[in-house]
This record gives sequence, structure tokens and C-alpha cells, in this order.
Amino acid sequence: MTTGTVTCDLTITLDGYAAGHHQTEQRPFGDDGGDGWGDKLHAWYGEGREAHPAEFDRMLTAKAFIMGRNMFGPVRGEWDRPWTGWWGDEPPYHGPVFVLTHHPREPQPMAGGTTFHFVTDGIEAAMTRAREAAGDGGISVHGGPTTVNQYLAAGLIDEVRLHVAPYTLGDGVRLFDGVPPLNLEQVDSRATASVTHLRYRVLR
Repeated sequence: MTTGTVTCDLTITLDGYAAGHHQTEQRPFGDDGGDGWGDKLHAWYGEGREAHPAEFDRMLTAKAFIMGRNMFGPVRGEWDRPWTGWWGDEPPYHGPVFVLTHHPREPQPMAGGTTFHFVTDGIEAAMTRAREAAGDGGISVHGGPTTVNQYLAAGLIDEVRLHVAPYTLGDGVRLFDGVPPLNLEQVDSRATASVTHLRYRVLR
């Protein structure tokens, strides 16, 4: 990764959906064509690093992460309970994660070096804080699709990494909705039986 590169890394269906409608705590990916936990959409991820070494190596090399509140958890409105994310006591980020929200909350430190910081003043403020935290390292706009779309529309992402699952969903939360036309340069691609990995540089 180039110093300071801002990436997004998202698994989508062939027709561009990263989640279905009707997301709940019991079905965080909603009506996703599978069990609601992404078993079909993210089947490739379940195959592990051995099957997808380059993609796994790239996924968490960033030094700071940004995500939307919907990706962090199912709680809506005011924080009514001490939710700490979907990832257990030791999330895989091992660094600062900036969560976009309209409701203030104190930072949430976790085991393994992850700390969730809650940003209430918009996507650019979250990016500024992520840049400060990452130093010369990369930043990952980690999801979900609505958050990625906001950063793409604002011209704040340098590299788009997509993992395309071989099925269509027909409806849901779609990547690129509301995003102006982009000029992309393909960096690489790799196909397996369960997914096609695509990587693009955003040209400006």
C-alpha cells in the first residue's frame, strides 16, 4: 500500500449489493440471500487466508479504519446499551476505528489494541482524525456500503477493492448508489470458484 492511501474493501453481489434490506441484530446483513450473517455473500472469507492470501494480507494493513454506525452494530438512536461491535472482546482491527454517528459516546477500548472512537461531525472530520492516527500509514473506509458511497462521492478514496460473489440479490443496500461517475484504472483481478477479487485505482 502506498503511504497514506485511502482504500475501501467490500464484498458485493454480482449486481452490486453489499447487504439486504431488513437488517437486525439477528440478521446483520438482512435479506442477503443466505442466513442473514453473510454466509453466502462472504463464503470466500470463510475459506480463509490459505485460499485468499493476498486479499487477507491487504485487508487489515491499514493503520486506521472508518466505518458507519450500521456496520458497528444494530443500536439506533441514542446509545441505550454498551454495545461494543460484532467482533467480540478482541476485534481484528488492532488500531483506531472511527465510527460515524449522530450520538456522542466516549471511546471504547478493546483487547488487542482496537479502540472505537465515535465521530459526530461528519465524514471529513472522521477522515481528518484517521489521518492523524494513521500517520504515514493507510486508511481503510471499511464499510458498510452507505459509508463507502459517501466517501466515494466526496472524492476521498484512492483505491477500491471489491470481492464479487457469484449471485444476484435484486434489492438491498448497493455500492455506488448516489456516487457520481468515476474513472477507474484496474490494478489487478483474480477469480476463484467462490469470488472474483477486483482492485481499482481511482483516477482524478
